[in-house]
Amino acid sequence: MAVWSGGGDVGGLVHHSDRGVQYTSIRYAERLDQVGVARSVGGEGDSYDDAAAESMNSFYKKGLIDFYGGWKGVMDVTIATMEWVAWYNSERLRS
Repeated sequence: MAVWSGGGDVGGLVHHSDRGVQYTSIRYAERLDQVGVARSVGGEGDSYDDAAAESMNSFYKKGLIDFYGGWKGVMDVTIATMEWVAWYNSERLRS
């Protein structure tokens, strides 16, 4: 999303994922390398990193997808998601 939205320099960004085939493919890794994004993959059978991701997904779904609903198409969700990510990263209150 950071690369696609054209938000500027993504140097220093770390992309962390599970061991899903889409995240371990050669082309995916080459694209991350091309734009200067470091790759990180959790250990096999290690669920600790998934807890934070699942919490984030739940927050996103409850705060945007379920709360607003009534989406007319994929583009509406995509734009709303980019706005939500921008809000989450730069405007929300942090503890």
